Amino acid sequence: MLNENILDDVKQMLEIDSANMLAATASAGAQIRRALEENDLSVIRNIAASGKPRSVVVTGMGGSGISGQILEALANTGSPIPVVSSRGYGLPAWVGADDLVISLSCSGGTEETIAAAQEAARRGCRLAAITSKDSELARFVERVKGADVVYVDARGQMPRASMWTLLTPLLRIGNALGVVRVGDADLARAADITDEVGALCAVELQTAENPAKILALQFADSLPMIWGTGEVGPVASYRVISQLAENAKLPAIHGEIPESQHNQVVVLDGPYAGAVDPFANQSSERKFRLILLRDSVEHPQMARRAEIVTEIATQRDVPVTQVDTKGTQIVHRLAYLIALTDWASVYAGLVQNIDPSPIGPIAELKARLQA
Repeated sequence: MLNENILDDVKQMLEIDSANMLAATASAGAQIRRALEENDLSVIRNIAASGKPRSVVVTGMGGSGISGQILEALANTGSPIPVVSSRGYGLPAWVGADDLVISLSCSGGTEETIAAAQEAARRGCRLAAITSKDSELARFVERVKGADVVYVDARGQMPRASMWTLLTPLLRIGNALGVVRVGDADLARAADITDEVGALCAVELQTAENPAKILALQFADSLPMIWGTGEVGPVASYRVISQLAENAKLPAIHGEIPESQHNQVVVLDGPYAGAVDPFANQSSERKFRLILLRDSVEHPQMARRAEIVTEIATQRDVPVTQVDTKGTQIVHRLAYLIALTDWASVYAGLVQNIDPSPIGPIAELKARLQA
């Protein structure tokens, strides 16, 4: 059962939020500004000065790896070279000496990312890393001839709440290489946008006036099927399902228009569609809610598809929520969607009386791997 009253009880929320995930979420804008002030621009220039690579491959996992997925999504709008996010122990078979591999890790201890960096060095790739100083990843990359490290202060922070700490220098590298057009002024405005969203979603604001708390209730009371449109909606959708898993311990389904309408849409005729039986056990009667993350830059047919699928879902008693981007520049639209849904994912945990910070199964998995 949901404890809806908790969202209007700041004291109770803070008591449950033992590791201050609410405060960490509110720090997003500050992360961007700190990175703009502290990133070593000489390293970023050195990476770009080596010449344009055949491709850029960004490696990383989980809350660190999402930054690579974002760079890939933003580069798709105009990069002259391929930008690929790679998540795993190795690298695609085609990656070689003409390619730039950028390894991302908040802790610098992620085994998959270290293994991928080692493979990049073995193949003679140009190698760079964005990670914490004195970490295992940093020490390895420092020993590779010609490699570069952008140091960030990310250890001690939960990677999922530190996205902008890694993403800001990654976008600055991307801008220097010409694979994205995101300048420092654009990033400074993105920081302002995350703060503006934070003010709209602050813990002190009552649920009726708080878009993140309203969205959190919808997340927590359903099986969310989250589809994105346009240039930033799909990667924002993936970010949401990951945040819901870690912060709210809730499953969610990721999709993107139009691909999701060639397969996933058929589940609207399945057992998880339709209205919830008010007399049934609610824990076993979780039903779909379609969440559309609408980018303001989308193919006209995407807009039509979003409208039509809304009608199809409504006809089957599947509720639909639409979240629209704000702003015009691509990173601003992304910042708005991520800020709002990050807040909502934390509130979705709290409304279930769940502490959003602990990640027990991940900790157990890592401990058993190291045994």
